[in-house]
Amino acid sequence: MNSPAHRPRLGEGFVLGLIATGAVSVAVASIVAIVLRGVDLFGDAVAVTLPLHDGGMVGALKDAPAVLSSSYSAAIVTIGGLPAGARWLFLLEGALPALATVGVGAVAWWLGVSLIRSRPFRRLTSVAIGVAACLVLAGGVLGQLAGAFGRAIAVSHLAEADPRVHDVLWPFLAQFDLAPVGWGFALALIATAFQLGTRLQKDAEGLV
Repeated sequence: MNSPAHRPRLGEGFVLGLIATGAVSVAVASIVAIVLRGVDLFGDAVAVTLPLHDGGMVGALKDAPAVLSSSYSAAIVTIGGLPAGARWLFLLEGALPALATVGVGAVAWWLGVSLIRSRPFRRLTSVAIGVAACLVLAGGVLGQLAGAFGRAIAVSHLAEADPRVHDVLWPFLAQFDLAPVGWGFALALIATAFQLGTRLQKDAEGLV
């Protein structure tokens, strides 16, 4: 049973409520962003960032006295008639990380509400954090992989009209950021800690 003495103070409750509200706001913003991205992707012309073999020196910085060297490794290319497969892959590239953000936001909201009620250790809490960990892992790795395949299809589409495109653009290039993997394992560890906390809380309640 929860007593008033164990409930958060007014200031703590305000901070927890602010965190929960912020988490929901970030989740909603992520959904809106991916919807807007989907609208752009399924238009007549699609702007895609494509990696270059060698972009050379940035002309605007060539005469800057403090710049020793400069280069660019990608170009924003507006493509007409982009294949549907590439469009869906680009949508997944943004949607999967956005889904992970929604999952983490939902967990943050749930934890904030649980802390306000002084009941953070619940079975559902550890399950929710575990699901969020899976979403972060899948969203980070699979999202980047989907983007790499989408760009490969886009380059192939351009090369059909002019094979010289391959002299400028990579036919396939995957550059992975492993940060989502680390965050996913960290969340999995937190889920394990909450599962242990839930078990200890039940044991403590049984002793009362």
